[in-house]
Amino acid sequence: MENYTYNSFTLQLEGLNVHKDYVYLVFISLLLAYIFIIVLNVGIAALILIDTNLHQPMYLLFCNLPINDILGNSIMLPRLLMDILLPPSERRITYYECVVQAFTSHMFGTTSHTVLIIMAFDRYVAICNPLRYSTIMTNRMVVKLTASAWGVAFFLVAILLGLTIRLNRCRAMIMNPYCDNASLFKLSCESVLINNIYGLTFTVLLFSSSIGSMVLTYSKITSNNKSLNSKALKTCSTHLVVYLIMIFCGFTFILMHRFPQYSDYRKLTAILFHVVPCSLNPIIYGVQSAEISKSLSKVFCRRSEQRKVVNSS
Repeated sequence: MENYTYNSFTLQLEGLNVHKDYVYLVFISLLLAYIFIIVLNVGIAALILIDTNLHQPMYLLFCNLPINDILGNSIMLPRLLMDILLPPSERRITYYECVVQAFTSHMFGTTSHTVLIIMAFDRYVAICNPLRYSTIMTNRMVVKLTASAWGVAFFLVAILLGLTIRLNRCRAMIMNPYCDNASLFKLSCESVLINNIYGLTFTVLLFSSSIGSMVLTYSKITSNNKSLNSKALKTCSTHLVVYLIMIFCGFTFILMHRFPQYSDYRKLTAILFHVVPCSLNPIIYGVQSAEISKSLSKVFCRRSEQRKVVNSS
């Protein structure tokens, strides 16, 4: 017989099922991953904002990705690290904190798609309309595209979570390492048909518009430019690699939801969806972008010169 707890404001997280012999190994691995993500993304965002040579639409639009990665992981990973060290019975979270965590998690995933869509538009204009690029991609346009990427994501996720928080709860166990929308509405004993319909529509709309915009953009780029120059090819391939990594992680996570018998693997893919793209995005752009590489080398050269001056004095 299932125990029912109506509208409890204290929820219990199932968390990761880690064997006691590997708790500290998993904790250290995730802690290093979190530090790596924060340092890399803060560094590349700061570099773009500080270096005036990088104040170009392509880099300013890309700057949204590291900011999104920082916000998405700073809400989820610290809490997950704390829960790993606690016994399962003590992994508790307030309902309001759970809703905030779910909102941030879905904002992270949705904004990743919308930002990559506006970046695809920038690449299309740059390659297919190079003479009009400066007149189209003005600072005002960059602000509009950025606001639309975050605004659309906020609107869609707000409705998603709004439909969930209206439900009464009769359970208190979150069957996930962190809170998300599906885990929250599964706490209810009411009909969640509307939630399932909107959630499916939300997912289909997001993925179809995302994939559709990429296919349309790059088909037009290749059809209008039979021989792309090396710089254009580099920026396009960088953007596509980042997008494909995110799509692969997202599809794997969604697919694992269809196999409840593999709940441990689903939890792992949920964490990897946050960790893998956020770790690789700044590396891929840093390595592939000549401008970012030059800016980084300038920073390191300046520091080495300062050290030489200090040592000589």
